[in-house]
Amino acid sequence: MTILSMTRRKALAAVAGAVAIGAATVAIAQTPAFFRIGTGGTAGTYYPVGGLIANVISGNNGGVPGLVATAVASNGSVANINAINGGSSESGFTQSDVAYWAYTGTGLFEGKGKIESLRAIATLYPETIHLVARKDAGIKSVADLKGKRVSMDEPGSGTLVDARIVLGAYGLTEKDVKAEYLKPGPAGDRLRDGALDAYFFVGGYPTGAISELATSSGISLVPISGPEVEKLLGQYQFFAKDTVPANTYKDVPETQTISVNAQWVTSAKQPDDLVYNIVKTLYNEKSRAALDAGHAKGKLVTLQNATSGLGIPLHPGAEKFYKEQGLVK
Repeated sequence: MTILSMTRRKALAAVAGAVAIGAATVAIAQTPAFFRIGTGGTAGTYYPVGGLIANVISGNNGGVPGLVATAVASNGSVANINAINGGSSESGFTQSDVAYWAYTGTGLFEGKGKIESLRAIATLYPETIHLVARKDAGIKSVADLKGKRVSMDEPGSGTLVDARIVLGAYGLTEKDVKAEYLKPGPAGDRLRDGALDAYFFVGGYPTGAISELATSSGISLVPISGPEVEKLLGQYQFFAKDTVPANTYKDVPETQTISVNAQWVTSAKQPDDLVYNIVKTLYNEKSRAALDAGHAKGKLVTLQNATSGLGIPLHPGAEKFYKEQGLVK
């Protein structure tokens, strides 16, 4: 073997080594970051909206480089917060009231300890409090519920806690009404049959079951408004004013009410840079087009709504982006 060929072999080996090191460096740099989004049942709103968001922020769709985001079906708000707290999910959707109760150890989380590491990524869209009454029940305001047969939703639900707060704002308790504890479906059936006067429901409008009830039997929506609500809004940051437009439900006029928010939350343990890049990607022009086209509620996932009715602290990565946009100080 000549000195020249030995030199050439060493040079080739050095190049091959450098290429191998370079490839390993690239592989390390592109190691995917997995980011699960706990949503709700597949028939609800959280799951498709979660799928849309996972799609726009994932790196393979031009989102955050190296990020693999997935929407995971779940039992909803409480399950998602517990999964985040337990480390089995990076993030999830929840009602803003449930997030507040988890963070403060109150409401549904009374006696279960505070989840102080819970942080908000964004408020997504409003979930309206409907107080649905039989058309002939003579219920014009929350105060008129006294002595009436009212379903507050089932034990363990966020709606039940919200219903108690609303009653309390008007000086009523469950003892002042003939309280029942039914899911919205059975409550609607009993209302139609004349066995119930009113029921509480929390969700985006229009809701199919209420639309069907309005068409088949006729309903009234009871306003949740006035000085009682002004005081309530001062006490609970997770509520916001809301309006159900006229004829959202057949023959029902515009109705003033309040709402909680659907929120995207995570843990304070998630890296600041990762959450910053996720939020920055969520609100870019490409994502806007996908959200608008993908789902009716996707149109409401806007930068303008992102910091409304939070109730819990923002994740530092999200807060940094919103400060840059002038949304928080």
